[in-house]
Amino acid sequence: FPPSWKELVLLGFAHVPALRPLLATLFLAMFLLTLLGNALIVLLTALDPALRAPMYLFLRHLALVEMCFSLDIVPQLLLTLLRPGRGVSPAGCALQLLLVLSCVTSECFLLTTMAWDRYVAICRPLRYGAIVSPRLCHLLAATCWLAGVPVSLVFTIWLFRFPFCGPRGIRHFFCDIAPLLSLVCADTRVFEANVLAATVLVIMVPFCLIAASYTKILATVLRMPSARGRHKALSTCASHFVVVLLFYGTTGVIHLRPKASYSPESKQVVSLSYTLVTPMLNPLIYSLRNKEVRAALGRARGRAFNP
Repeated sequence: FPPSWKELVLLGFAHVPALRPLLATLFLAMFLLTLLGNALIVLLTALDPALRAPMYLFLRHLALVEMCFSLDIVPQLLLTLLRPGRGVSPAGCALQLLLVLSCVTSECFLLTTMAWDRYVAICRPLRYGAIVSPRLCHLLAATCWLAGVPVSLVFTIWLFRFPFCGPRGIRHFFCDIAPLLSLVCADTRVFEANVLAATVLVIMVPFCLIAASYTKILATVLRMPSARGRHKALSTCASHFVVVLLFYGTTGVIHLRPKASYSPESKQVVSLSYTLVTPMLNPLIYSLRNKEVRAALGRARGRAFNP
């Protein structure tokens, strides 16, 4: 960074200054709902004996990733809205980008692992216990967390080694690759090509694996003779499929073309979908459509009111 650049300025929602107090109130409410909902999922799946199946282990880790993601993004977003022009250090910006890339990568792999778990449970039910062992589940969960570290480290260090020039304002509400690239005064074509390759590996390949899993699940479900069995099998997958569509639909738009001609304002709106909306909706989607989670929540409320 140039010597004069002691701080970067996030310009999130600078185009609607009159709406900033309202947006801050709305985003704070969504943030609190996200933390409350995901913390509830973590506690229920950790403490309730009925939620010991592998799918709930992966759901717990997904909730933890969502909480980390929200804690990385939203506090800085609220400061940007309430104190316009407040700077963030280059080191702080790099740390935020590092955590964003790591959380996105981990979530992609976790969603893929959850789809694989549903595939084995529905298409290979007699071998499910032998294939999806507790040891393998913990190993897969740890791998999902660790997989994001090298990806985020490589691209964060690479990006921040470029020379930066021009205005120090980032036209976004958090430090992301696309808005930072607009401040670089060097040839970034090789970097962008590698970002695209990594995006295909981290986002598109898992999405294709998820799509293949659900294609086989659907084929298996349609062959089931019992309507009740078909409904039960589909209900266990519907929540996960909704989350996949929400997450991949928005992250793919942003990260497949980091320097695309979308306006900064439109990118901010799309980014809200996977940084604020999806983490908030995940606990609602999983709890409202899952009888076991609803029953565990009822038991927890009963213990709270009748100790």
